[in-house]
Amino acid sequence: MQPAAHLQPLAGSALVLGTLALSLATFMNVLDTSIANVSIPAIAGDLGVSSSQGTWVITSFAVANAIAVPLTGFLTQRFGAVKVFLTSTLLFVLFSFLCGQAPSLAILILFRVLQGASAGPMIPLSQTLLLSSYTPQRSGMALAMWSMTTLIAPITGPLLGGWITDNISWPWIFYINIPVGLIAAAITYTIYAKRETPMKKLPIDWTGLGLLVVWVGSLQIMLDKGQELDWFSSNVVILLAVAAAVGFTLFLIWELYDEHPVVDLSLFKLPNFTLGTIMLALAYGMFFGSLVLLPLWLQEFIGYTATDAGEVLAWVGLFALILMPIVGRYVTRVDTRWVVTASFLVFALVFWMRSNFTTGDSYWEYSIPTVIQGVATAMFFVPLLNIILGGLPPTRIAAASGLSNFARITAGAFGTSLYTTMWANRASLHHEQLVAHIYAGNPVSEPVLQGLQRSGFSYQQALAVIDRLINQQAYTIAVDEMFRLSAWLFLALVLLVWLVKPARNGTAVDTGGAH
Repeated sequence: MQPAAHLQPLAGSALVLGTLALSLATFMNVLDTSIANVSIPAIAGDLGVSSSQGTWVITSFAVANAIAVPLTGFLTQRFGAVKVFLTSTLLFVLFSFLCGQAPSLAILILFRVLQGASAGPMIPLSQTLLLSSYTPQRSGMALAMWSMTTLIAPITGPLLGGWITDNISWPWIFYINIPVGLIAAAITYTIYAKRETPMKKLPIDWTGLGLLVVWVGSLQIMLDKGQELDWFSSNVVILLAVAAAVGFTLFLIWELYDEHPVVDLSLFKLPNFTLGTIMLALAYGMFFGSLVLLPLWLQEFIGYTATDAGEVLAWVGLFALILMPIVGRYVTRVDTRWVVTASFLVFALVFWMRSNFTTGDSYWEYSIPTVIQGVATAMFFVPLLNIILGGLPPTRIAAASGLSNFARITAGAFGTSLYTTMWANRASLHHEQLVAHIYAGNPVSEPVLQGLQRSGFSYQQALAVIDRLINQQAYTIAVDEMFRLSAWLFLALVLLVWLVKPARNGTAVDTGGAH
């Protein structure tokens, strides 16, 4: 998005405060995509549901957020960027408070959906207002500063979420948005109220939006509920699958022929945009799925606290913060295909290292792959966005950025559901295989049972202890398999990179939304 031409750049304290307010709002928004990751066991336990059901707290926010992103352009032109941004921020604060007050999982998911929907316009509009505050010559520096908040927030999220969950209570992971959001809104109103963007009435593609909600929502609910309902033996899952398939087909047909589509599907006629968006979606789905899976496993089967699990994830920031500005500065001077290839190879290495995790590993054995992942993360977003947006005319940048971000956020939600579902299914299989070796007189299990009974356990209690150990090993084998699968998929993505046509050197793109 480009700054409005009629606005003069800000200067002095107004520029500093405006940048701070917009960055705070962005930080708060992005923080909420990851702060709940390490709190899922606590939320699930408090609300009396399983951890797999608890992950709906993450996926519901992501899906609603993704669906709202394409509406940003229409809302901005109809009501103005400042009004939409302020409304979005204040609604986000309201629904954050209501999330903390939720007495049940169903109510929490409802408010997370509303929170995610209200958050949709915040990221692109914070960028629009920021660019209107700086001269064109300083816009690159402004975007670099803005991008740092979108990088720091996902790193801070698990660490802060873990500390709050362990030392206060999980509702406060939502309550902390209230003062931050109110301060950001107050400063933004003070500085930007008289800097509203031009407005005009445009028709909105309500049919396309409705079909988008139907197919994305149906598919996400099917993925979330499938394991609980035993997949296609359930009429509900079958109905959701049909709704998703029919909704998606009608959505494609409608959007291709509508005069004002909510999503510009004609962008997929461009090979670089298509390949780049596919790579961004698949890679981010695996990346975000692992951000949910790793802390779940560490807390439920290794005995880590939410704070400890958050620390393991936070190490990704070490190299990411150092290398991100360097990559952003030099990425247009080299063939971006080499940078993306290097990123995918490092991701593959990280997931291969994780595929060798055991229950007896040390803190640093769990953390070192995350440290290395920081290198891959720094070389991931900006080069891929250069592939996706590079060479597009300025009039299509906003639509392309919105569509690629929709694909990325949706893939993150789908990846979370697929990872947790496949993990549970594989763990159940391994549990059955391991239990098959436990029988009376077994030379391995019998001495363990007798030893536990001599320690004061009853026979049933001894069996329960062994079952817990078997469960721990089953879920560990399963999590290793998920990480190994991810390593192979990242290697396969390297092949897609080299189907991309080389971008022109010096092509700079808007890197917004890379969070």
